[in-house]
Amino acid sequence: MADKSYKGYLIDLDGTMYKGKEKIEAAPGFIKQLKDKNIPYLFLTNNSTSSPDQVATKLSNQFGIQAEADEVYTSSLAAAEYIRRKPGNRVYVVGEKGLVEALESVGCELVEDQIDHVVVGLDTKLTYDKCEKASLAIQQGASFVATNKDTNLPNEKGLVPGAGSLVALIETATRVKPTFVGKPESFIMEAALERMGLEKSEVIMVGDNYETDILAGINNGIDALLVLTGFTARKDLNKYSTQPTHIIESLEEWDA
Repeated sequence: MADKSYKGYLIDLDGTMYKGKEKIEAAPGFIKQLKDKNIPYLFLTNNSTSSPDQVATKLSNQFGIQAEADEVYTSSLAAAEYIRRKPGNRVYVVGEKGLVEALESVGCELVEDQIDHVVVGLDTKLTYDKCEKASLAIQQGASFVATNKDTNLPNEKGLVPGAGSLVALIETATRVKPTFVGKPESFIMEAALERMGLEKSEVIMVGDNYETDILAGINNGIDALLVLTGFTARKDLNKYSTQPTHIIESLEEWDA
């Protein structure tokens, strides 16, 4: 139960609202509670492959969670906003629909030559040719921006390569470190707060993964609520010196 009243919630998706293809029973009620109390929230995800529309549709249709596209903020949107603030709009993309649409929405020209920025997210159709073009452009002076550090994604097959693994390949080839924009980096958190119109002290980050969700809170001066329905188990917390602000087994325990 909250011992502080928060004016806004930043909420992770996989492991918090659902787990892979499985429903998390307490999730719809948690969101309904926020809606009923008129507490604003933003679904904050490192998934760069889906558009906000796709994410909202998935939440509504597959998991019974009321969601609108403008309630979703992805690492793709953060990457696009980051590029928008930089000089040059010629971008080479390693990524999928969500990242492509986000970049185009801020006026980026997606090109394969005279490249200003290389942006890398998860790409399940990755080829050697894409890696080669990205690596050569970075070596020739293009900036190197990455959506997120997640090296693995859990699915029904096990832990499969995530965006961070693809980024590591290009980083190794170029010997250039990328700028990451997704959780737990400050850029996505600050961009999300700007969208909500709230201060750090007024919101809480809710998630299941200490390395992304909880560190996003800790590193940025935002309270963090760890829900033990996904990636991080209670025993895992023994290895961390800084603990989440709150820890719960299920979202059912939380009274906003």
